[in-house]
Amino acid sequence: MKFTITRSTFLKTLNDVARAISTKTTIPILTGLKIVLTDTGLVLTGSDADISIESRINVADENNDLQIESIGEIVLPARFFSEIVKRLPEDTMTLEVKDNFQTVITSGASEFTINGLDANNYPRLPEITADEALTVPADVLRQLINQTVIAVSNQESRPILTGVHFTIMGNELVAVATDSHRLAQRTLTLPSASTTNYDIIIPGKSLTELSRMLSDDVEKIEIRIAENQVLFVFGQTAFYSRLLEGNYPDTSRLIPTSSNTQVEFDAPTLLASIQRASLLSHESSNNVVRLELNITDQKATIYGNSPDVGNVEEVLSFNKLTGDDLEISFNPDYMKDALQGFGQTAIEADFTAPLRPFTLVPTEDKEKFIQLITPVRTF
Repeated sequence: MKFTITRSTFLKTLNDVARAISTKTTIPILTGLKIVLTDTGLVLTGSDADISIESRINVADENNDLQIESIGEIVLPARFFSEIVKRLPEDTMTLEVKDNFQTVITSGASEFTINGLDANNYPRLPEITADEALTVPADVLRQLINQTVIAVSNQESRPILTGVHFTIMGNELVAVATDSHRLAQRTLTLPSASTTNYDIIIPGKSLTELSRMLSDDVEKIEIRIAENQVLFVFGQTAFYSRLLEGNYPDTSRLIPTSSNTQVEFDAPTLLASIQRASLLSHESSNNVVRLELNITDQKATIYGNSPDVGNVEEVLSFNKLTGDDLEISFNPDYMKDALQGFGQTAIEADFTAPLRPFTLVPTEDKEKFIQLITPVRTF
């Protein structure tokens, strides 16, 4: 096997695929990068058994400047190989596999020889034969992931909560994540109705990596779902993820249907205030800020306190405040994560009682996006 290629093109594809390669794997060959060269192009594959990424460089695309001398396949140690490619001196590089899987990489006056492995021993990617594919705008999917993945659990004691629960019925997709302290739910109207209903749980780690790969030049993403795998296809890349097994808890009953106090904020303004209040709360062992809403005086005040450093008090600007007086404490980091998901919009915060979960929704399309946060008992 031998080919020459523009180094920047190869490196971009290599970096994408390397997202799936882990040094901590029970299958040694998965620490490697699989390279397959055919007459039509080059295919790079990386996998950690949970996530697999396959990306293609077509010989027909002149921008790739791929010149094929002989076809073949090899698995190379990913960490060393990517470091070598990054540091090669010239704009082009040549890779040649010789006897006993010895691989020579040359660029200008530089030549590296590394030991490869037989590609036949590399695990096969799952075959997903789902007849129906869902097509979603890439920017919408990226936003949905970023708005929900913040609420997945990091605790392996309840593995089901480390994923985002997707339910697809007809032309509606609902994504929910919770770590039992907070919840994020986003509803999406699909461009085309699905004839099959799906109920799947995708690991949060997989979705985070997928979101990072969806650059602005990716317009649409195709989703195919099989029994224990989901496949996302965009551009020349196929992104596979295993699905979590089990039943996701019924989260619909956690969301309050009524409230006693409502306040409307501009999300960026409130976010800035929470960031200031948390400067001191982070120095305290319990990391809590307190919000006080006074209906009579039409006043909203936030307090942050650290016994060792001092305290902060700030009167918040808001658009509207109605209902009953309220004093509630919460984790400011949960609030910051939630507010960042709303971007530049105005939001409505709905409270029922000091120790009951409260919700944040955009003032427009309230049913499309909801964040729920459990308050902290401070007495």
